[in-house]
Amino acid sequence: MIIAQITDLHAGRHVETPAGTLDTFAALERAVDHLNALEPAPDIVVATGDLSHDTGPADYLRLKAALAELDMPLFVIPGNHDDRANLLAAFADDGYLPAGGGFLHYVVEGYPLRLIALDTTIPGAEAGELCAERLAWLEARLAEAPDQPTVVFMHHPPFETGIPFFDRIGCRGGAEMGEIVQRHPRIEAVLCGHVHRAIALRWHGTVVQVTPATGYQYPLQLLDAEGIAAVLEPPACRVCLWRPEVGLVSHLSYIDAR
Repeated sequence: MIIAQITDLHAGRHVETPAGTLDTFAALERAVDHLNALEPAPDIVVATGDLSHDTGPADYLRLKAALAELDMPLFVIPGNHDDRANLLAAFADDGYLPAGGGFLHYVVEGYPLRLIALDTTIPGAEAGELCAERLAWLEARLAEAPDQPTVVFMHHPPFETGIPFFDRIGCRGGAEMGEIVQRHPRIEAVLCGHVHRAIALRWHGTVVQVTPATGYQYPLQLLDAEGIAAVLEPPACRVCLWRPEVGLVSHLSYIDAR
């Protein structure tokens, strides 16, 4: 099984970079073309939040139309720049997002790997949270199939990255999530976004991997600073190859590579 991950599309935002203004919708179209050209093709694509950038229903519909060009099934979760209601309205017909106005959690079954989507967003806030309700939901879902190899995907990394700017807007409740993960050794990986960088950590018996954005990245800024500016490091997607005899092998595939 092959899982591709894209993240931090920020569709609708025009970003100033050292080379000029970046059109995030154009970057998304290049990402879709890149995913469709992969051989062999991924079985699914997961998009781990910040799909849009504080935009309204029209941009979500444009986003949905761009992602509809993918040749494989897509599963999305919100990030801190997403509006749950607008995201749900755009993607409701796909059938996997829960209705009812709550967290956009869900489980994807029927593949060699079980996928658990975890909503970490707090409306109106940059930071994320794994509150008691969300943690209980995660533990209950893991307990349903404790022997099934599983991948969890979420927007905010559940650990401190060492980049102070992003750690201030990190994920509350990450330590509590780690205790749950420690009790479930069949979690092959946790896939995240939010930081616009490639980061990896061995964490509570599994691996957490943060994937670069489809458009613009942020620098490795380990010293504290009030702000952080976009840089022109290459956009990428993550390609995870699952083989039962090996496990989950993770690759970065650079979107604009030539």
